[in-house]
Amino acid sequence: MNNAIGAQLKQARNEKGWSLDVASQFTGVSKAMLGQIERGESSPTVAKLWDIANGFKFPLSYFLGTVSKDVMGASEVRELTPVTNKGLSISTLFPFDKTTSIEVFSLSLSPNYQHISLPHNDGVIEHILVVEGEIEYFLDEQWHPLYQGDVVKFNADQQHGYRNSSKSPSTFHNIICYPSAL
Repeated sequence: MNNAIGAQLKQARNEKGWSLDVASQFTGVSKAMLGQIERGESSPTVAKLWDIANGFKFPLSYFLGTVSKDVMGASEVRELTPVTNKGLSISTLFPFDKTTSIEVFSLSLSPNYQHISLPHNDGVIEHILVVEGEIEYFLDEQWHPLYQGDVVKFNADQQHGYRNSSKSPSTFHNIICYPSAL
């Protein structure tokens, strides 16, 4: 997985024509860390991947696999590999689609796990659907409960987060819609 993320990061830098210094300035991730990720020497957290994706103005799924064409040649698909950090596992259900400007993830939270996300790029909207268990989402400086089957939509260009305060694992789907400028 580290090598795949590293290859995508290097490809993203090449597409933008950015040096490691420039990439560091746009992502807020140190030049040394970006170099380690590119060489497959470091495994970035989901939070670091978000910082990198936001800095490049790319969807998160860009960094979670390699692009290939399906048998019909009609659309791009990715080899989907879950990323797991302490307490959080994220799997791509649908990678970013240029036609719809969305990507879809499945996130699983361990009991008592909390993640606060920095604001995404302007205009990014998240949709949450709780599939199993219960979670809380953080928005406007407060936590809001969601139970199995509940849904919510919010502007993600502000600080937001997710937590599982229960004693059982929880899973939710996250549909992220990017502005048409991406």
